[in-house]
Amino acid sequence: MVVIRLARGGCKHNPKYRITVADQRRAATGKYIEVVGSYIPNPQGSEVSIKLDLDRVKDWVSKGAQPTSRVKSLMRKAEKSA
Repeated sequence: MVVIRLARGGCKHNPKYRITVADQRRAATGKYIEVVGSYIPNPQGSEVSIKLDLDRVKDWVSKGAQPTSRVKSLMRKAEKSA
């Protein structure tokens, strides 16, 4: 099954996440199919908290990809701000 989930990056106490489309059997930070956005929980300066390509996400969901609960909530926030 294909899932849309967060892959953690950044450094200690300063996380940055990529929103990725990946095979469920792969590791969370391992090989992915496509990066569809990013999420920074504590943006500093001119950083944007949520960058999400909603068209690509909706395309993947229509093909059967399952977003995680956290990604679903980020999608709702991104739709409100767009």
